[in-house]
Amino acid sequence: MFGTFDISTSGMMAQRVRLTAIASNLANLNTTENAAGQPSPYQREMVLMAAGADGKGTPGVRVTNVVKDPSPPRLVYDPTHPDAGTDGYVKYPNVDQATEMVDAIDATRAFQANVTAFESTKSIMASSLRILA
Repeated sequence: MFGTFDISTSGMMAQRVRLTAIASNLANLNTTENAAGQPSPYQREMVLMAAGADGKGTPGVRVTNVVKDPSPPRLVYDPTHPDAGTDGYVKYPNVDQATEMVDAIDATRAFQANVTAFESTKSIMASSLRILA
């Protein structure tokens, strides 16, 4: 039964990483420059997960990588913007606020489902111990 705890814990950890990426995406929704101050829009981060054992043989879900979304940036015509190109278009991050909010709700619900599974397993184990005593 302790493996069930490991599975639920791995799911919670994976969803926490996913929520962190979503928060970063939303925080950089309008970031048009890189750290050096050069026009370079932020790229959306995506968390890749895989089912199965980690390197220690523990079952569950694991984060395999956090990658940049290769889709092109949003182009907005604003010739007065300091980061506008010669054509007057500003390259904004490829982040869609509605998509990120839906993903955040999905990740939160998945996290809650793992908490529920963890609590249910804990309750079953406690009941089993009471029966044996």
